[in-house]
Amino acid sequence: MTWYSKMLRIFAGALVVVATTFTFKAFADEPSEDPMHTHDAGDMWAIARGGRLYDNWMVEMLHDQPRENHPAYPEVGRKRGFPTWRCKECHGWDYKGAEGAYGKGSNHYTGIKGIRGVVGRDYREIVSILTDKTHGYAEKHLSHAAQEMLAMFLSKGQIDMDRYIDPATKKAHGDIKRGGQLYQTICVVCHGFDGKEINFKSDKYPQYAGTVCKRNPWESLHKIRFGQPGVGMMALANQDVKSLVDILAYCQTLPVE
Repeated sequence: MTWYSKMLRIFAGALVVVATTFTFKAFADEPSEDPMHTHDAGDMWAIARGGRLYDNWMVEMLHDQPRENHPAYPEVGRKRGFPTWRCKECHGWDYKGAEGAYGKGSNHYTGIKGIRGVVGRDYREIVSILTDKTHGYAEKHLSHAAQEMLAMFLSKGQIDMDRYIDPATKKAHGDIKRGGQLYQTICVVCHGFDGKEINFKSDKYPQYAGTVCKRNPWESLHKIRFGQPGVGMMALANQDVKSLVDILAYCQTLPVE
C-alpha cells in the first residue's frame, strides 16, 4: 500500500469516526460508565495523548530509545533496554501492576504495584512523582507538557479494567452484536472486515486485531480508547466505555491467524 493510500485511509477513518459519534449515543442503552465525555476538548486531547505516552512515550514523542535499563527496573524483570522505560511494562495494561495480569508467572512480572492509587489526584502532584528519583522522567525524556499529559491520563483517564474484562478468562463483558455494528462502521476502515488488513508482526508469525484482542484484551481496550502511538489510529476515549467494550468483545470473535 502506498503512503498516499494510507493517508486516504486514515482520513476516511476520521470521517467515519465523526459520522458515527451519533451512532454511539443512539445505541447506548445505559448512562456512560466513566466521566471521560465530561471533559472539555483540551483535557480530552491531553488525556488521550497521555494514554499513548503511557503505552510508549518514545514512539509518541519520536524520542531515541534508551539502550540501558531504566534505573528503577528490578533485577527480577526479564526485559532489557528500552522496553523497561515504558510505563506499561511495570504497571500493566490493566493498570494493576504485580496485582494484575503482570503478576507472578507473567513474562512481564516486576513486582511493582499498579497506578490505580493516583486516580483523581491533582495532575501536578503526579508530575512530581514522574520526575522524582525513582521514575526519573526529566525533560530530556519528556517535555514538561508531555509530563502533564501523562499525569492527566493517570489521574483522569484510567478505568477499572476488571469491570469490563474477566481476569481469568480474558473475555470482554460486551455485546458482540452491537460491537460488530460499531467495528464494521469504524475500525473496518483500517483493520478490514475480518481484522486481518493490518499484520502487527510478520508473515511467519502473524498477529491481527483478533489475535491481540484475545491474547491481551487489556492492551486492546487501552488502544481502542487512546490510539496507537506514532500512527494515525484515532482515540475513542470520548465515547462511553460500554461501547468500546462491545467493540472489544466483537474483535475477540475475529480470526487470530
